[in-house]
Amino acid sequence: MRSWPTSLVLGGDYNPEQWPEEVWAEDVRLMREAGVTFVTVGVFAWSLLEPEPGRYDTGWLDRVLDLMAGAGIAVDLATGTASPPPWMAADDKLVDALLPVTSTGVQLWPGGRQHYCPSSTLYREHALRLVEHLATRYHDHPALALWHVGNEYACHNAPCYCDRCGAGFRVWLERRYQDVDRLNDAWGTAFWSQRIGTFDQVYPPRVAPTHSNPTQVLDYRRFTSDTVLELFLAEREVLRRCSPGVPVTTNFMTMSHFRQLDYFRWGREQDVVSTDHYVVATEADPEAELSFGAALTRGIAGGRPWLLMEHSTSAVNWQPVNLAKPAGTMLRNSLAHVAHGADGLGFFQWRASRAGSEKFHSALVPHAGTDTRLWREVVQLGQVCGRLSEVVGTTVDADVAVLWDYQAGWACDQQSHPSELVRYGTDAVAVHRALLRRGVTADVVHPESDLSRYRLVVVPTLYSCTDAAARNVTEAVERGAVALVTFFSGIADEHDHIRLGGYPGAFRDLLGIRVEEFVPLLPGVQVTVQDAADGDSWTASTWTEHLHLAAAEAVASYADGPLPGVPAVTRALRGAGSAWYLATRPDDAALDRLVGRILGDAGVAPAAIVRPGPDGAPVTGVELVRRRGSDRSYLFVLNHTGGQVEVEVRGHDLVADRSVDGVLQLAPGGVAAVRETA
Repeated sequence: MRSWPTSLVLGGDYNPEQWPEEVWAEDVRLMREAGVTFVTVGVFAWSLLEPEPGRYDTGWLDRVLDLMAGAGIAVDLATGTASPPPWMAADDKLVDALLPVTSTGVQLWPGGRQHYCPSSTLYREHALRLVEHLATRYHDHPALALWHVGNEYACHNAPCYCDRCGAGFRVWLERRYQDVDRLNDAWGTAFWSQRIGTFDQVYPPRVAPTHSNPTQVLDYRRFTSDTVLELFLAEREVLRRCSPGVPVTTNFMTMSHFRQLDYFRWGREQDVVSTDHYVVATEADPEAELSFGAALTRGIAGGRPWLLMEHSTSAVNWQPVNLAKPAGTMLRNSLAHVAHGADGLGFFQWRASRAGSEKFHSALVPHAGTDTRLWREVVQLGQVCGRLSEVVGTTVDADVAVLWDYQAGWACDQQSHPSELVRYGTDAVAVHRALLRRGVTADVVHPESDLSRYRLVVVPTLYSCTDAAARNVTEAVERGAVALVTFFSGIADEHDHIRLGGYPGAFRDLLGIRVEEFVPLLPGVQVTVQDAADGDSWTASTWTEHLHLAAAEAVASYADGPLPGVPAVTRALRGAGSAWYLATRPDDAALDRLVGRILGDAGVAPAAIVRPGPDGAPVTGVELVRRRGSDRSYLFVLNHTGGQVEVEVRGHDLVADRSVDGVLQLAPGGVAAVRETA
């Protein structure tokens, strides 16, 4: 084995098995030209590595790893277990022991990928034998630097609702609740005649005549995340036994819409936190969502540097319309991840495939070859990564925390709630975007994490939370932090039981308010909100509340709609800090102004000064992130505006390889990483 490179690594998924062997030498030559320093090998190679049960064919993999070692390229070696080979489902007697089942009872068959049930012992036994074979064979190989378990766990096959998972769910419940009375209390089974006499009476929450028990659904999501995690841990145990000293990872998917797994629980089990991220064209602001996902990955990693395992050079293949990235976008997207803590950049994949479901997915080497804009940008990125290697190991400065909880999201997005227009993540990303536009960096962290170093704590749509999480926010405010809590937060406990006495139950006393009734708005309906201090008005949508002041002041109130005169924004002093409440969903401009006001209350300033535009107006839309080491700091600047901007900073821009004498001038869409000097 070898150590992981100390440089800012560049690379991605390398699938040589898709190509004739005579192409491999050309791959190595082009990798050197592009500055590639790591590759992930063997993610979907199980059917080649084990063409029939118990017979392994690794000669081709030997030759690939030898090539990489000779070129000085580190290998992130996959265990190959991301998708079972066809022979595993070829025996009719074994089909039911392998394949996953949807909530409607439909069995999912081979032909795509990830066609296994997370509870399948057949899959697990075969997978662990393959892992042991690979770990034993390659532990001492000079190319091996990292083990890569599975791939994008739960992307296609979870939750599974088969009888195996049902049996596993019952075991999981008995471990969690100990006795059936505690289960009945947690699930509220007195409602709709759902009382359970024994654990054997529990089934997965398959499609029912009407809405399923919400806590049963929530617990099944927890069970699914834990069950899939057990698969990872089982492979990791084999790797640690047979290949000690080599770090182990699996690639997450920290996009705001992917929430199948509780990555905060998973993150603790990774030697290196790695993730995949792809921009989604239908997002309100795809690049702002990218930055949110990167900040979330940093939070999962506990603030430590992490590895971007996959993103795209240009278009993907799985969206309704797969947009190509304009010139310069790949560089800006890549360095946004580095700004937010990534110490490596991986892509899917090295060569664009000739065949298969992802043949139209972009790659480092496109179908059109190297005489292309895309390849020239790849080579440019490799050069930039070389200059940025001194950033590796530094961490990100942030005075703001945005709270994020996968389990709260599972509870929030269930049926039978006041409005289907309220979906978890929407308001978290919106507030994070408003902070980003003002040049303020925010961590995205779990509600029970250490909040002591933050000046501002944002609690966006945290529908359910534990008493410990609520206490954590309250104590942060009492110590001197400012909190911004948005609507539909603190409503339920971890069992999805309503906190009685008026909303938002967990934060009612902190905020000094009491909400007696939710008054959601129909799609397209807006209300006018008027500021109490200057009389300025703005529009809001989606949600209003019949709110009463107890120990807070009204900052803004509804001027029309169903609740004229009722407070929409409040502020309360608590201990050494203050707590703001946002009871509606403002338009973007209003949210931007409100966030600016709250930042002032918290004493949070942008990472650098952006000079006013030619018209003298403040410039928003410049993303500023500072990474800091023990004796150095780096200011990353990403210009998301349509014009040139000027940022006050002194040092050396590692992207353009030029000195900056007090003012950085950056073109529209440009990106810089300035090693700062006094």
